[in-house]
Amino acid sequence: MKTLIMMIAMLALTPAMAQTKISGNVMPNVMKVGGEYLKMNGGGIREKMFIDLYVGVLYLQEKTTDANAIINGDKPMAIKIKIISGMVDNENFEEALEEGFVKSTNDNVAPVRDRMDQMMDQGFKDDIKTNDVYDLVYQPGTGCTLYRNDKSLVTVKGLDFKKALFGVWLCDDPADSSLKKKMLGK
Repeated sequence: MKTLIMMIAMLALTPAMAQTKISGNVMPNVMKVGGEYLKMNGGGIREKMFIDLYVGVLYLQEKTTDANAIINGDKPMAIKIKIISGMVDNENFEEALEEGFVKSTNDNVAPVRDRMDQMMDQGFKDDIKTNDVYDLVYQPGTGCTLYRNDKSLVTVKGLDFKKALFGVWLCDDPADSSLKKKMLGK
């Protein structure tokens, strides 16, 4: 009988251990990419003028606080973005991504411009809504695939593109330095 009670208690706790709450938003601790599971490295809230815009979570094979190793790594990884504000729309999200790419590439967007435009055009055709979840998934040899609510929208090839994309959140001048710190698990 004790064994049965312990097993029930363990099963009841397992879902709670498989998730983390970030500012009231439940995010998974692992994410399946291809045939492997990536671990949550860290996550936080993207704010602008005291408004919480979205939750951003970084998933890696092994946890690290080294942003440059992540940006330059040719390993499976992902960023999950959950929209938590009605203030986020296609126009301002695309503007923020554009600005992030400029910063991430040190004002040298030209080598990735066509692929950046491809991701923007194909990935953000439909209106962004509160609770939409975007996954930016990088797989070596495949490229970066953008998912919206688990639906694949576009895959963009190239490690150089992945470096620029992940740099939006992790470069020396990121979109939100507090979010960068949290994504790095600091």
